[in-house]
Amino acid sequence: MSGIPEGGAGAALRALLTDSVVGLAVWDTDLRCVWANGALERYDGIARERRLGRRPRESLTGDADELEALVRRVLTTGRCVTGREYRVPTEPGGRRDRAFSASFVRLHDAGGRILGVCMLMLVVTDRRWAGDRLAVVSESGTHVGTTLDVMRTAQELADFTVPLIADYVTVDLTEAVRLGEEPLDRLGRSQGRVPKFRRAGRASVHTGSPESLWLNGEVVYVPETSPFMQVLSSGRPLLQPVLDPSHEAWLADDPARAAKIREFGMHSLLILPIHARGVLLGVAVFVRTANPTPFDDNDRLLAEELVARAALSLDNARRYTREHNTALALQRSLLPRRVHGGAAMEVAARYLPADAEEGVGGDWFDVIGLPGGRLALVVGDVVGHGVNAAATMGRLGMAIRTLADLDLPPGEVLTRLDRTFIRLTEDEEEGGREVATMSATCVYAVYDPATRSCTLALAGHPPPAVVHRDGDYSFPDLPHGLPLGVGLLPFPTAELELPAGSLLALFTDGLVEDRDQDIEVGLRRVGRALTRGASSLEDLGTAVIGTLPATPPPDDVTLLLARGL
Repeated sequence: MSGIPEGGAGAALRALLTDSVVGLAVWDTDLRCVWANGALERYDGIARERRLGRRPRESLTGDADELEALVRRVLTTGRCVTGREYRVPTEPGGRRDRAFSASFVRLHDAGGRILGVCMLMLVVTDRRWAGDRLAVVSESGTHVGTTLDVMRTAQELADFTVPLIADYVTVDLTEAVRLGEEPLDRLGRSQGRVPKFRRAGRASVHTGSPESLWLNGEVVYVPETSPFMQVLSSGRPLLQPVLDPSHEAWLADDPARAAKIREFGMHSLLILPIHARGVLLGVAVFVRTANPTPFDDNDRLLAEELVARAALSLDNARRYTREHNTALALQRSLLPRRVHGGAAMEVAARYLPADAEEGVGGDWFDVIGLPGGRLALVVGDVVGHGVNAAATMGRLGMAIRTLADLDLPPGEVLTRLDRTFIRLTEDEEEGGREVATMSATCVYAVYDPATRSCTLALAGHPPPAVVHRDGDYSFPDLPHGLPLGVGLLPFPTAELELPAGSLLALFTDGLVEDRDQDIEVGLRRVGRALTRGASSLEDLGTAVIGTLPATPPPDDVTLLLARGL
């Protein structure tokens, strides 16, 4: 840079400007770049050769036109500008731009002659974080924890914090959050390292996170002497401003990680425990590569607040997933593994659980042989989701089997089932347990092959569909009855004629209801699907389920098909 004297002081000043961590550039009075240092190139990726001799709009990135107007204004007025945001777009696929703080000062020689404008650029963690941690943490609530899915929540945390805090972030969870079928302690060591985590989230300023040795869902192995194990055992954060792989003894047992550290220039490390409600869920690892500033206590404080908030969302997702899996296992254990129509009917059943957002519901179905070769067909739906709904469904399923053995008319069966349901609810309340499910619907049908007729009763349940021999379908207009749990009126019984070849379809409302459409649309969709040719009832059931607008559906879906032999 011209104008700097030779000699000791001049050399020191030249070295300071050239080697400074502050990005520097100078434009002359014609707005042509006459000097720039290496730090500026590291920050915005524009080589010095591409910058020299060019105007600001050609030698800066981001909103370069506005910056050129700003440089011209500083040159004209002499009023300096400080703290101007300078945005550097990340690579394709990056979630947000990197942000720096730029200041502009007009330069003069000893005689007061205007020489040009100097830009000084400083690293800031993010354009929105200027010491206001509260605002950043508050904003994280709209980006992290948007679902009750553990993996998605972990990925959202990683995405939000790159490049906000670090250039590379991983979220690794322990067995407190079961992400795999096989427990980690059964996997054994691998080359002196132990399986302690599963990767749940990763993000980087580089597309595809090439720094990561593991994909999401894969087992993460770490040396027992590593800082990750130190944080896991102590439950306390680890801040390592300077990460030098040549001085880290534990990396001798982790050569692949050491190679990544060297390849990407990882120079600063921050590891935080993820714990919520007394449970240690895993660790969040923050690394700086492109950002030359080491982590400090301010970074740690912001990261801790973000991780603490994310930890609550992760724990909520963990608890929900555990209850959802328990309810699903309970429900499946209570549903028939296989249905048989004997000599009376060909039958097939399909059950599809609700999605993870809505949870497992209380659908059930059954086919019960009765005296005289008759057959009872049952489909029911307990209002609510979760373990309570599944358990109530199981009790009602056992109760209706007992009532079927009494060989009562369908209306009487539902009347007694209604009383049973009310007693179950009262017992729950007397036991001091919160009752989350207060009603249920059910259809109970009895088919007599001798007369080819079907008597049935509905307790607040959708009517069945009948596909006639000519290929037309209908939903008979039947008395619905009130849902179970009301206990006010008896349930009327209706009778349908089912000539040879007729098909009866019983289902729950999850098959036909859609939040965005009228129920008539769902009924027509199912009716048309039932009339399509299929080689078997099993294939027909699969085809009908395949017409659902969303899979998995927002509510449990049960379909029971029956055709007289």
